[in-house]
Amino acid sequence: MKKTYKITGVDCANCAAKMEQQISKIDGVNSCSLSFVLQKLTLDCEPEKLGDVLGAASSIVKKIDRGAKILY
Repeated sequence: MKKTYKITGVDCANCAAKMEQQISKIDGVNSCSLSFVLQKLTLDCEPEKLGDVLGAASSIVKKIDRGAKILY
């Protein structure tokens, strides 16, 4: 299942790349793309794990850049 979310507060392309890399490693994620310029996160994950994936992704985003967050 592919879903796109708005992400706010990402200050640099390097941070976005780190977020994308770590989110891609979450169990249940098939692919992940984070666009720094467009401020959007596209996730392809298993539907039954979406809630867990979003929770883990939010934690990763906040850990890398405290001012950033995913808008559901």
